[in-house]
Amino acid sequence: MSIKNKIVVITGASSGIGEATALLLAERGAKVVLGARGADRLEALAARIVNSGGEAVYASTDVRRREDLSRLVTLACERYGKIDVLVSNAGVMPISPLDDLRVEDWEDMIDVNIKGVLYGIAAALPVFRRQGFGHFVNTASTAGHKTVPNQSVYSGTKFAVRAISEGLRQEAGDNLRVTIISPGIVKTGYTENATDPVVREKLRLAMTPDAVARAIAYAIEQPDDIDVNEIVIRPTAQV
Repeated sequence: MSIKNKIVVITGASSGIGEATALLLAERGAKVVLGARGADRLEALAARIVNSGGEAVYASTDVRRREDLSRLVTLACERYGKIDVLVSNAGVMPISPLDDLRVEDWEDMIDVNIKGVLYGIAAALPVFRRQGFGHFVNTASTAGHKTVPNQSVYSGTKFAVRAISEGLRQEAGDNLRVTIISPGIVKTGYTENATDPVVREKLRLAMTPDAVARAIAYAIEQPDDIDVNEIVIRPTAQV
């Protein structure tokens, strides 16, 4: 199956996995609808795609705000008349020991990593039901499979993304698809700027975001009657 002409909405699109996914899917002929908080970076990314012969539109989107997700989905529908895929990729990872009591960071992870996915479902599911087709791709993490010190809350949010996505898959019926993408260590702005020596050591093993983008593309390009339920992708050296 071809990705060409599919309408793909991507949150967290301005950097990291979201940016790599937007570039790869646009290169393969998808029309991408980009959402992230940073309007300047979105504008630059959309221009890069258009200048390379692709098609992209964007809207400043804070996934903590339900109305922003609704507006992003509405933009896709108004511009292209449908949505084929929603990639809920926005996420934050301010890891710390629980003893630090960084409660605002905990709340931010819950609001972005969990509520952001739920708000995406709330915006796109009615559209998918009316169309009779659609594909949710939700970014979780290998931290959603295994909890380690200093990542308790982050890990909890990613366990939640996997549980919500699996429940959605079971409720979705035979016309909708749901894919969980669980990456291991990825080179992102967070890891590249980390000062913690443990994190810096892990960065040495990290894979580039385009590896995850290829996994997302693989799930999307399957025939309509094939649902890739979860892809766990990590560097070979990661334990």
